[in-house]
Amino acid sequence: MKILLAEDEKRMAQSLSELLRQENYEVDVYGDGLSALSAALTGIYDAAVLDVMMPGMDGFSVARSVRKEGISLPIIMLTARSDVDDKVTGLDSGADDYLTKPFMAKELLARLRALIRRNSSLEDGKLSFGDIVLDTSDATLSCTGTGQSVRLSEKEMKILEYMISNRGRILSREQLALKIWGYENDAEYNNVEVYMSFTRKKLAFVGAKTSIKAVRGVGYELRFDDV
Repeated sequence: MKILLAEDEKRMAQSLSELLRQENYEVDVYGDGLSALSAALTGIYDAAVLDVMMPGMDGFSVARSVRKEGISLPIIMLTARSDVDDKVTGLDSGADDYLTKPFMAKELLARLRALIRRNSSLEDGKLSFGDIVLDTSDATLSCTGTGQSVRLSEKEMKILEYMISNRGRILSREQLALKIWGYENDAEYNNVEVYMSFTRKKLAFVGAKTSIKAVRGVGYELRFDDV
C-alpha cells in the first residue's frame, strides 16, 4: 500500500513516515500543498494523510482539487485546530476523516485501515471488470464467459489490480512503474511493456473479451469489448 503524506513540519513528517513504514506501508512525504496535489493526481496512492496548514496550498484546497478531478483517494485531514467549523470545512472539501493534533498513533493507523478497506472494491479478495475476475488471495485470473482460469505472477496481478481499480482511466507508463515497481527509472519502463505483454497473454489464454489497450503517446487502458 502506498501512502501520500503531506506535512510541512519536518519532525512531525519524520515521525509519521516512520510510523507508517513500521506498518509496512510505502510512504512518500511532501512538504507543501502544490507538491502533494501533483502527487495525488498521479493516481498511484492508496490513501493520503494531509496536514491542513501547508505552504503553497492548504489541505482543504488539495482535497477539493483531488475530488474535482474525480479521484476517489481516501483522505485523512490533520490539523491543530479543533473547531467544529474547521472539521466541517475539511469534510465538505472532500476529506473522508479528520484528526486533531495531538492524536494517538494507533488511532491514526486504525482510521487509515478503515478508510482503505471502505474504499477498496475488493470483496472476499476479488476484483471484477467486464468478463474477468481477479482473485488476489491466490493470484488467479478467471473469465466468466469461458470458465477458464490461470495463475498470475505477482507483477501481473498487481498490474490487473491497479488497472481494475482505475477502470475508465488511461494509466501512463510512469504511473504503472511507480505503482508496481515503486520508483521512477527510465530503465524500468521496459519492464512495464514486458509485463503488459505477459498480462495480455494471460487475458487471451482465458478467452477474455476484456483487454489492455495501448493509447499511443499516453499509456494503457483496460477495456471490455462485448461484441
